Amino acid sequence: MSSSSDRPDRLALPRARRASGVAPMPGSKSISNRALLLAALAEGETRISGLLDSDDTRVMLAALRTLGVALEGSAPGDVIVRGEGRFPVREADIFLGNAGTAFRPLTAALALAGNGGRYRLSGVPRMHERPIGDLVDALRALGAQVGYETNEGYPPLRIEALAQVCAEAPIPVAGNVSSQFLTALLMAAPLVARQAGRDVVFEVQGELISKPYIDITLNLMARFGVQVGREGWRRFRVPATAAYRAPGAYAVEGDASSASYFLALGLLGGGPVRITGVGANSIQGDIAFADTLAAMGAEVVRGADWIETRGAPVAAGARLRAFDTDFNLIPDAAMTAAVLALYADGPCRLRNIGSWRVKETDRIHAMAVELAKLGAGVQTGDDWLRVTPPELAGGWAGAAEIGTWDDHRMAMSFSLAAFGPTAVTILDPGCVGKTFPTYFDVYAGLVA
Repeated sequence: MSSSSDRPDRLALPRARRASGVAPMPGSKSISNRALLLAALAEGETRISGLLDSDDTRVMLAALRTLGVALEGSAPGDVIVRGEGRFPVREADIFLGNAGTAFRPLTAALALAGNGGRYRLSGVPRMHERPIGDLVDALRALGAQVGYETNEGYPPLRIEALAQVCAEAPIPVAGNVSSQFLTALLMAAPLVARQAGRDVVFEVQGELISKPYIDITLNLMARFGVQVGREGWRRFRVPATAAYRAPGAYAVEGDASSASYFLALGLLGGGPVRITGVGANSIQGDIAFADTLAAMGAEVVRGADWIETRGAPVAAGARLRAFDTDFNLIPDAAMTAAVLALYADGPCRLRNIGSWRVKETDRIHAMAVELAKLGAGVQTGDDWLRVTPPELAGGWAGAAEIGTWDDHRMAMSFSLAAFGPTAVTILDPGCVGKTFPTYFDVYAGLVA
């Protein structure tokens, strides 16, 4: 399967027994879309290399072109962005699919730096079910004019010119729904701080989830010349003097979330499996998933830009150590852990994963449904999932067709189910095009 445009109906996975080899990681989605937007908002030229080529980055590139940003692609994964510090086009209707890493930051950027324009932002039906009200409330507190087209608190959105910057008081922003709301506000804030002539301060209300993703945002902003002051995880200050400057060149590191599936292969299939392009020097929090694998029984070795795993093959009867873990910091990689629970020596519990409810699908519900098809015992709550391995819950199913719910991470996570005795078929495997179009090709090259 070479591209998401193929979108085959199903993919029957041969039973897996061993896994070994080397897997280069595609560029990080989170870093790619942040870098593209910051390069567009900076004055000057930025050459971005290692850019992820996927559905999510394509919608961001298309949106920037629609907004008049000059882009030049010299090679796959290599793009030159000529930023002007603003968007030249003042009126546009922009479709952003189901790409949260594009929709949330562009909402804030257009609301605060739309250059006096009027914009409409929309996506697929699922995007119109993903809440955005907390971000809109914070933007309105800054003086932005953002309206809901259909349902209060949800896209599609209509955005008009910023009326007047209101930055006298700290702007409250909810932290317990999506870290992308704070990311969006932080990335857009330098565009109005100078106009207001004062610092822009955000105060997080409630617990800030997915903190490592905020670290990515702060790291990228610093690379583009803006240092954000941080008081713990409660208060963030963007200085009045902030201004984005093109760094000249920026290299996107490999995707740590995508790496989780291949690192898991090394544990399940004996290994060694080495992922390259991301390692100990990564700025991505999901790299900590290697520690989760070590706790399950993996042997993990790290280099500056690679990680390697080994383990006793589960097809030969080995079992992983059961876990009870808080996954608040690495919710995307946690989906890999949920499927690994199938091979554990006892029930496993994933805690503090409430953000799964507002992702590409309701991932807690979807994961529970599909794990049960394999014979697992599953219990769920608002922000937790408990998985009893099939061998302790009545036995593995004879065959299972795994629904992917138009969610790339469901498809990639459940490829790991092929190490069990159940005949596994992945429905709509082409949904991996959102972040990793060639996933199943790379997977097949490692698994025997």
